[in-house]
Amino acid sequence: MTRQILLMAAFCALLALAGLAQAQQIHLPPAVSQSQGMGSPPVVESDQVQREQAKAANEQRQVEIKRDTEKMAALTEELKEYLEKSQSTVMSVDAIKKAEQIEKLAHNVRSKMKQSY
Repeated sequence: MTRQILLMAAFCALLALAGLAQAQQIHLPPAVSQSQGMGSPPVVESDQVQREQAKAANEQRQVEIKRDTEKMAALTEELKEYLEKSQSTVMSVDAIKKAEQIEKLAHNVRSKMKQSY
């Protein structure tokens, strides 16, 4: 009797293990599991893709540097004209804001020039 119980327990354990193994299998959709070309993905050089991305990033950075530099030059010219016209020793809030914008743009241009992709 104990032998039969042991055999039944062993059989139940085997069934439980088989159920666990089956539950852990990965079931792929038919299109993926039956495809013939899974061993050969499309050939694309990752270095080539990275070079193209770096080139695009550099071009974008150059555009931003040019835009910021032109804006900085315009603000500098406006500030210069204001200072030439003004006889007051006290600067207006507008002039101080322009100086702060020039400083911020100069910092942005400088940091973008240091970047390399």
